[in-house]
Amino acid sequence: MITSRAVMLVHALVLVCATTFSSAQAAVFSTADYLSQADHGTHLARVEAALARDDVRQQLVALGVSPAQAEARIAALSPAELQQLNARMDEMPAGGILGLIGAVFIVLLILEIVGVTDVFSKI
Repeated sequence: MITSRAVMLVHALVLVCATTFSSAQAAVFSTADYLSQADHGTHLARVEAALARDDVRQQLVALGVSPAQAEARIAALSPAELQQLNARMDEMPAGGILGLIGAVFIVLLILEIVGVTDVFSKI
């Protein structure tokens, strides 16, 4: 008698547990969705690494933006905005224009020393 009562209690417990758990809300997860999430993490890490550089932080402070504000704004970017920012970072050379100006100056200086041009004598 006690055994059948214990079995009934176990059955009742199983019935209660089976009816209270909700079903899973599954959806199709495409490869493009997965790759966009993976790219989002990569883009975010790359922008945060650039933001962690000392020269970038100094420039932000010079422009009146605290590094904490910049990090908060980057965290709030959508995946499309983050991808666009990352693409623009690839396009812009880091100090590339300064290197070009320096190279032009050196070429002009050499041409002045050799006597081909009179660029610096007129200044």
